[in-house]
Amino acid sequence: MLPALTGLVAVVCAATAGLALAWRTVGPAAVVSVLAAVTVTAVVAGRRFRTRVRRSAGYYTAPELAELDVPALAVAVARMLRRDGWRVLPPSEHTVPHLAARDRHGRLLDVVFRPVAEPLPDEETSCACRTRLPARRRSGPWLRLVVHRGTFSHRDVVWASRQGRTYLVDGARLRLWAAGTPLTQVAGPERTPAGEETP
Repeated sequence: MLPALTGLVAVVCAATAGLALAWRTVGPAAVVSVLAAVTVTAVVAGRRFRTRVRRSAGYYTAPELAELDVPALAVAVARMLRRDGWRVLPPSEHTVPHLAARDRHGRLLDVVFRPVAEPLPDEETSCACRTRLPARRRSGPWLRLVVHRGTFSHRDVVWASRQGRTYLVDGARLRLWAAGTPLTQVAGPERTPAGEETP
């Protein structure tokens, strides 16, 4: 603590001495220019820092979501799941692009990213993460969350409703979720992946 404080005091004193020297040798215009440059840099750096902190906490704007490719979208969804209380398995545990998460009750959630609801051939058993989770840590069957930034077709909605334990998050719901609405509310009270009732 003391070395950091000493360093900060030294930097402030050096900056003040530098500005005083510039004022005497070059004039007030140089000092004003330097102060303006420092202020602009601080504002830009602060904005970027706040954006990084907000994203790390699982909050994204609609334009930010639109710029993400599938791997970056997976990172964003993992952060949003953590924000909602899910424990997300690390990406190194997966052999195909998807997420697996567990809540405090032991319920498992499989998150896939695709423009259609129905799984691709052999998708059910294609990831090794399913076999790595001991049965004693599971509580009930896997729940599935299908994420798509666009719109699902009527056929997709019908297929998901027939499957049971399958929830579709399209672009509109994804934007609500990214803005801070809990997943339990985004999925709807009768279709709650966490198994909890919404207030």
